[in-house]
Amino acid sequence: MRTLHKVLVANRGEIALRVMRTCRAMGIATVAVYSDADADAPFVRFADEAVRIGPPPARESYLVINALLDAARKTGADAIHPGYGFLSENAAFAEAVTDAHLVFIGPPAHVIAKLGSKQQAKRIAQAAHVPTVPGYEGDDQSQAALLAAAKSIGYPLLVKASAGGGGKGMRVVRGEGELAESLERARGEAKSAFGDDTLLLERYIDRPRHIEIQILGDTHRNVVHLWERECSIQRRHQKVVEEAPSVALDAQKRAAMGKAAVELGVAVGYIGAGTVEFIADQQGNFYFLEVNTRLQVEHPVTELTTGLDLVREQIRIARGEHLGYTEAPPQKGAAIEVRLCAEDPEKDYLPTTGTLHAVDIPPTIRADVGIVAGTEIGIHYDSMLGKLISYAPTRREAAQVLKTALDHTWLPGLVTNREHLARILAHPAFLSGELDTHFLEHHAGELAARQPGLDQLRVAAVALVVHGIAARRPAQPLAPPGWRNVPVADQQLVYTHGEDRELAVGYRPTADGTGVAISIGGKVTTVTRFGVDGDTVWFVADDGHRRTARVCVRGAKAWVLSEGQMLALVEQPRFPELGARHVAGGLVAPMPGKVVKVLVGEGQEVAQGAPLVVLEAMKMEHTVRAPAAGTVRALHVAVGEQVDADRLLAVVTA
Repeated sequence: MRTLHKVLVANRGEIALRVMRTCRAMGIATVAVYSDADADAPFVRFADEAVRIGPPPARESYLVINALLDAARKTGADAIHPGYGFLSENAAFAEAVTDAHLVFIGPPAHVIAKLGSKQQAKRIAQAAHVPTVPGYEGDDQSQAALLAAAKSIGYPLLVKASAGGGGKGMRVVRGEGELAESLERARGEAKSAFGDDTLLLERYIDRPRHIEIQILGDTHRNVVHLWERECSIQRRHQKVVEEAPSVALDAQKRAAMGKAAVELGVAVGYIGAGTVEFIADQQGNFYFLEVNTRLQVEHPVTELTTGLDLVREQIRIARGEHLGYTEAPPQKGAAIEVRLCAEDPEKDYLPTTGTLHAVDIPPTIRADVGIVAGTEIGIHYDSMLGKLISYAPTRREAAQVLKTALDHTWLPGLVTNREHLARILAHPAFLSGELDTHFLEHHAGELAARQPGLDQLRVAAVALVVHGIAARRPAQPLAPPGWRNVPVADQQLVYTHGEDRELAVGYRPTADGTGVAISIGGKVTTVTRFGVDGDTVWFVADDGHRRTARVCVRGAKAWVLSEGQMLALVEQPRFPELGARHVAGGLVAPMPGKVVKVLVGEGQEVAQGAPLVVLEAMKMEHTVRAPAAGTVRALHVAVGEQVDADRLLAVVTA
């Protein structure tokens, strides 16, 4: 038995906070490590101590093993918890921690080495008689060997990075013509994310469900499973919605998958928390996918349905304690988790950046987040802001609780997937449990954002007018609402919403001076009573309908949340300056990021769809392609350059 007095958390954001909270509850001091980008982040302020480890790029900070070990030595930490991502599944890191006479809160290095590689893990699963998907996991990684293997497996197939997870280095290949580029892209992503470009190929199973089993193993050779989680709703092979239990499993299948996961854990002498992932086809057959030798992002749904704190169990195991149970506690109720991300689902989930001016999440759900008002979201790290999790006696109630909480979550200043998640939870196919890994593609049209109607815009505009009047009242305490010294005409405002929608607003005080008449889109709304409490506005129209909204104004830009929909409105200046002219044939950056490749030169002729520039942001690459055949007339960026969204990258004309 070991006693742990101080734990260094070798991670950042919400998972660092999550681990530190359990440590604090167990009487264990904590140490945070941070890059310059995270110097004032909530997890840094929460920790008992914090040590700077480098500049913002992860490869110069959170991925530098020596910097992490130096921080542990400096602070006298006796253990390191890796969280998830970064070095959590890096065998060399686990070995370096133990070599430094520190406790690694995770599996031993040799277990991570065996299972952290999808290639080796699949071989171990086969030896343990766990069903696996037909494919290629050979050592020969030459292009010729992979092309030959692909031909043998047949199409469609899946290209996967052996060392990684989270959808990095993963490509679906529908035909032979796509394979060469997919291999190159997968290798590049794998090398960048994990430092290992080994690939494996698998037969692609159409419309599978993604189901995983949580396991725990102690140092006394006890391995148990803690039931399943379903993670079928994904985008770009990254999970979006996770839940426990899975509606796809009956008692027999649940027992079979749990038994297979435990047998695999026993075969490698598993220690710590881990997850054995499976895919299930439409006929109900299941196949081994991979093992994640760490805590999973979706671990809270297991915690809520079993009553266990998995971080606490990890620490207990690291101290050398017996698990104390040979079977998992029974599952109770239903839990659903969604990943709240800085991304725009309406633009192919491209990552977004900006400053969060407020963060308010209803207390009806569990919120594992690492953000507060004032948090700046940049390009250096994953787009996930945190996880929102509900728990209820039934799955439908859990979905309703989480959907309602999302409707009221207030995050002005940044485009997120909040509303998209709410639409998923309310979709009939989700509620009936008709899930597979292509759920978002199958229902894309139904899940797409709808343009706000005039009534929604009117509510937002009224809320903004009322908010503005209330803000001016301290300076004009005796003036009626909307008063101005030229009463013969309305006060005029013009807002834009999106790229091409304009809203003209006029307002003036009512004749009796007690209210304000607001003209929007040809309709006059008379507000008889209103009030402002912080950023919450309420108003009563002349029809007696009382409405509320959240309002945030920063300069000319305003965000209004009403009835679950966030509207971003920009007030137009009365005397606008001449804007920048559109460049014919100009291609702009769809997201902020770093230019990692420039694939063409000026004067080069390109075909429609030809790749021109590759951007990298938040661990994701995006290729900007030629919209039509033509000639590259100008290039405005170079490799290594940081660009903002809408920055002109190149000009291609016929």
